Amino acid sequence: MNNKRSKTSSRRSPAGLAAAAAAGLLGVLGLASGSRAAATLAPVARALPNSAARPLPNPDRPTTTPVAHGRAEAAPRRRSGFCGLLVSHLNRGSGSGGLMVLDPVHRTVLCRKNATVPRPLASNMKLFTTSTALTMFGANRRLLTRLFASGEVDRRGVLRGSLYLKGGGDPALGSPAFYNRFSGIGTNLFAFAGQVKQAGIKKVTGRLYADDTIFDRRRGVADSGYAASSYIGPLSGLAFNEGFSSSSGVSFTSDPAKLAAAKLAAFLRKRGVQITPNVAVRRLPSAGTTRLEFLASPTMTQLVQETDVESNNFYAETLLKGIGARFGSGGTTAAGAAVVERFARRHHSAVRAVDGSGLTRGNSSTPAHIVRLLEGMRAEPVGDQFAKDLALAGHSGTVADRMRGTPADGRCRTKTGTISGVSNLSGYCFNKSGRVMIFSILMSGVGKLSRAHYEQDRIAALVAGR
Repeated sequence: MNNKRSKTSSRRSPAGLAAAAAAGLLGVLGLASGSRAAATLAPVARALPNSAARPLPNPDRPTTTPVAHGRAEAAPRRRSGFCGLLVSHLNRGSGSGGLMVLDPVHRTVLCRKNATVPRPLASNMKLFTTSTALTMFGANRRLLTRLFASGEVDRRGVLRGSLYLKGGGDPALGSPAFYNRFSGIGTNLFAFAGQVKQAGIKKVTGRLYADDTIFDRRRGVADSGYAASSYIGPLSGLAFNEGFSSSSGVSFTSDPAKLAAAKLAAFLRKRGVQITPNVAVRRLPSAGTTRLEFLASPTMTQLVQETDVESNNFYAETLLKGIGARFGSGGTTAAGAAVVERFARRHHSAVRAVDGSGLTRGNSSTPAHIVRLLEGMRAEPVGDQFAKDLALAGHSGTVADRMRGTPADGRCRTKTGTISGVSNLSGYCFNKSGRVMIFSILMSGVGKLSRAHYEQDRIAALVAGR
């Protein structure tokens, strides 16, 4: 029930922000594509821009998304009047809600209402997950999937041993037929076939093994009893096509790692390499193997952009386990959540993290803490990139059809959040004078989602038009 589918930043002066806005709002209004570092293989693909790919079904993309048509109400000159208008929209949107609006340049809170009351985050949880991933891994970091061989290759091209496919927690690993259709970015698993041929391997006497041990084998999060659900594919340290059994994106596999190995083995056979189609899951031996090659994922900023713009639950949960594997006690949801909570505290924020996507209702924070996180990210080296990796109002992702024709259109970078009875919107707006504004709206007790969206759109328009 949750929603599916940033360059060096320092605190800028109002004049500097205004100049940047005139040149294109810090470049934040354009989708970041990320640079492609040279690699031995070229597995990373972005054949289509995100806007051209068709996202998987997602509750943050209702069939009808309200648009705040026409001109927004003129913001009153008096601060109390401005805040009063925001609060009236908040109250009309939900039975219970909180908000906060900050002018970080002047260190002024422009409005707050129930800003310190914890509420369910829904996919606003992804703000905590992706800010941690982008900052700690770095914007240009790539996740590696590696192929190893055991045994020797004789003069006839026979590998007297086996191949091992070792996962590195890349959520984008899959087939071009899948990721060109659904996300526009991906790591082509089949690129390994060329390297096997280049290594002179024509036949493998053993088999292809899959090693997914970078993560645990819990397939979901607490919301689904740690099993796969309709809103997230089965999690794995070696996944393929986001856990779907085919490129159509209809049904899930029961064993993601084994599926990845089976798909690669079948492609190797198609390319003329003799290898049994019978694959298995086994840990890579600690000795006696040679690495043939690796595939590099899209950059971390591309992975974060897919996570936040399209509110991709599978990417969020995979990144969280990756955070745990690299910076915590292991590749588990709990280990990643502990790192995310520490990262929030580092920015004078706080979050109760149960998962990485917000699918579980137990994820909670406050508007004040979200604003503090977003403010803190502006001082990080990846701060501008983080803002770029959020959905642009009226143009991309889960807000592509929202806030059109208002001052927020093309001026607000946002993250949505939707679960039953909950609707949230947080992010950055650049107003007409070029100043950045940070806001967070958390609505509980929502009866009609379209009404909540409409009132959130009006609040964002007022913030951007101030």
